[in-house]
Amino acid sequence: MRVVHDFTDYTLLDMANGQKLEKWGPYILERPDPQIIWPTKQNEKLWSSADAVYHRSKSGGGAWEIKKELPASFAVKYQDYQFLLKLMGFKHTGLFPEQATNWNLLAATIQKANRPLKVLNLFAYTGAASVVALKNGASVVHVDSSKGMVEWAKENVKVNHLETKPIRFIVDDCLKFVKREIRRGNTYDIIIMDPPSFGRGSKKEVWSIEKDLYDLINETKSLMSDDFVLFMLNSYSTGLSKTIMENILYLTINQKQKGIISSDEIGIPLQNSPLILPCGQTTIWQKEAE
Repeated sequence: MRVVHDFTDYTLLDMANGQKLEKWGPYILERPDPQIIWPTKQNEKLWSSADAVYHRSKSGGGAWEIKKELPASFAVKYQDYQFLLKLMGFKHTGLFPEQATNWNLLAATIQKANRPLKVLNLFAYTGAASVVALKNGASVVHVDSSKGMVEWAKENVKVNHLETKPIRFIVDDCLKFVKREIRRGNTYDIIIMDPPSFGRGSKKEVWSIEKDLYDLINETKSLMSDDFVLFMLNSYSTGLSKTIMENILYLTINQKQKGIISSDEIGIPLQNSPLILPCGQTTIWQKEAE
């Protein structure tokens, strides 16, 4: 499992009974996590310190209970990057801290290339990976079907003072965008894909990762440049194993260009404990070293 230990503005304080207690900058949040099926708390006293608690509704969804005054948004830092957080309607904050291990790989790949790289970020959410790519010298095309998430990504770019760097923001269904880029003859050196298990496109197109992922990646391989260096695929679906994801990349990306395929869980360490909270997996295709 790949785990990041240097995210000083984020700490997993405790986890039990389907809930996790987290410190984001100066604020403590309690949120649900279905993988936390054990009842044992490491520190009972900590749980009363939450500034906000997300409660699930029996009818679906849920709402935040604000226990102490919180700003509408606030920034956390990871290394030289800053990200704006907000309490969203469906328990999220706009950032997945376990992804820091992938940000590090992305940054290292761009730096090692020692040439201008073009990055395509699909299902790009609030733009953490876009910020990392920009800050390390790449140009970025950022695609997400949610206008609200794209606006949030623009805020993250701005808070990092990267507004003048080369980035295009696209609100669109990812598959439709990929097909248009193929017709235009555009190519990229790095492609990042962070698809949800289920979702809807900008015009209510239905996305299911089990039914649609292979076709999307198979189309996306046509956007690989002649000197393609990295394909990064994140998955939060427990129904797709590491082997399945590796098989998909072998049958698609690796048929266009031979490379090294690897897959691993990513997770968050619990403070003062050997326990780790699993947070999905990342499957990676990398160009073989010359």
